[in-house]
Amino acid sequence: MKTSRLLPSLALAATGALALAGCSASGGAAPDDSTIKVVASTNVYGNIAKQIGGSSVTVTSILSNPNQDPHGFEADAQTQLAISKADLIIENGGGYDDYVDTMRSSTNSKATLLNAVKVSGFTSSDGELNEHVFYDYPTMSKLANRIATDLSTANPDESKTFFNNAVTFNTAMEKLEAQTAALKKTYDGDAVAYTEPVPGYLFDAIGLKNATPGAFSEAVEEGEDVPPSALNETLKLMTGKKVALLAYNEQAGSPETEQVQKAAETAGVPVVPVTETLPKGDDYQTWQQSNIDAVKAALAQ
Repeated sequence: MKTSRLLPSLALAATGALALAGCSASGGAAPDDSTIKVVASTNVYGNIAKQIGGSSVTVTSILSNPNQDPHGFEADAQTQLAISKADLIIENGGGYDDYVDTMRSSTNSKATLLNAVKVSGFTSSDGELNEHVFYDYPTMSKLANRIATDLSTANPDESKTFFNNAVTFNTAMEKLEAQTAALKKTYDGDAVAYTEPVPGYLFDAIGLKNATPGAFSEAVEEGEDVPPSALNETLKLMTGKKVALLAYNEQAGSPETEQVQKAAETAGVPVVPVTETLPKGDDYQTWQQSNIDAVKAALAQ
């Protein structure tokens, strides 16, 4: 598990919190008090919650800017206010968004907490934990079911709707899984590289083997300087065309990752952009379908 770089602003001004108390956490009109208040650490989880809850939920996604590095996010008074008012909080876990737990404790929140990493069942005992479980479709199916269960507890009258919505979502996940299984028949064992292990679970489902030096991706994820030996080894993967593609995290670039990207492009290694939050206008299914399509096209080159 990587150490989170999501550091909360712990010195939150009380006056700021009071100023925000009269409006919704999203900055718009105050939500209908009859709805279930859901706060998600990113719009990935916020979108899934909205698909399950529909009009019965008001969802606030703390991180939704596709141009922002999630690892550099600092929570503020507005974030704390949203968490303090939540009925259900959905976090990624695994060190990815520790600020949620910090703020939940500081506000004495009584909200139900869903932790996607815990839902996944993945642990560090399986090896180095990749916390980016939002690229694992079976985990997202489990999460949808858990969301339906927790929303049903909060609003039993809408339980049937919540679970029907979860079935619809999970059917979409099955279609994505069928596509990765089909790709695995052709590309199982092919070597790939990434600047960060964001799409790791997607690659695992296709049977792709990560050839990236661990010291490279770990340094990038931690915001540290990449060791020269790891950088050189990664560059050689590109210049020697030893990998079928490079997955490039568009939200967390650095001089080293840009150097690797340029080397890949020069050598003719396909570069597949990936993100940690939903692009504007996409739902979870559309986003992941685009990711599968991009990987498929790159592998076919």
